[in-house]
Formats: sequence, C-alpha cells, structure tokens
Amino acid sequence: MLKNKFILVSVFFIFTSIMVAGAAEQYVYESKGKRDPFIALVTSDGRLLKLDTDEEVKGDLNLEGIIYDKNGVSFAIVNGAVVKIGDVVGDNQVLRIEKEKVIFIKEGATFDLELKKEETK
Repeated sequence: MLKNKFILVSVFFIFTSIMVAGAAEQYVYESKGKRDPFIALVTSDGRLLKLDTDEEVKGDLNLEGIIYDKNGVSFAIVNGAVVKIGDVVGDNQVLRIEKEKVIFIKEGATFDLELKKEETK
C-alpha cells in the first residue's frame, strides 16, 4: 500500500513538472508577410480593414521622423514633408500619428508605417 502511494505521488510530481516546463515555453507568431490572424478585421469606428499587407500598398512612403505630443498636435516627416492628421501624401491620408508609427488610410483601407530604428555600432 505504501509502495502504491509512493508511485502515485512520484507520477504526480513528474507529470506536474512536465506540465510546468511546457507552459513556460512561449509561442511567437511569424507572419512572413501575411496578415496577423490575431489583429481585428474591423476598426473601433466600424471600418473594414484590408486583408493583405503588401508593401505595394505603402508605395513610396518613407517615414523619416515623428514629433509626438499626446496632449496636442503631433507631426510626422514623410518623404521629406512635415504632415499632421488629415494631410494627404500621394494617395494616402494621415489618419493618426502615434509614438512609433503613422496610420494612413487609402481607398477605405488603413495601414501603418512604422518608424525604423537606427542601428548603433
């Protein structure tokens, strides 16, 4: 009887240690250029987002800098021009300016252009 309890307790501890070790692993989704399935398809204001995130949608937009003010008007430098919310660059209108990215809208579809981090050597 004591031997059976010992085996049962041993199996329990082995099983729980395996479960805890497995739970510690984190899964990282690599989109490989495809849409992230964990991002909502509809914005909070009811617009349907475009499903593909091809680079051709972004065209020749180059985000060079952001002047962000959470309590006031933010600006971004896109293709050498200073823009604010509502301004148009090519066929794209600036929808929102955040700390690290600018959200544009083109033909009813939104996309974001992230600020590239410079590498230091």
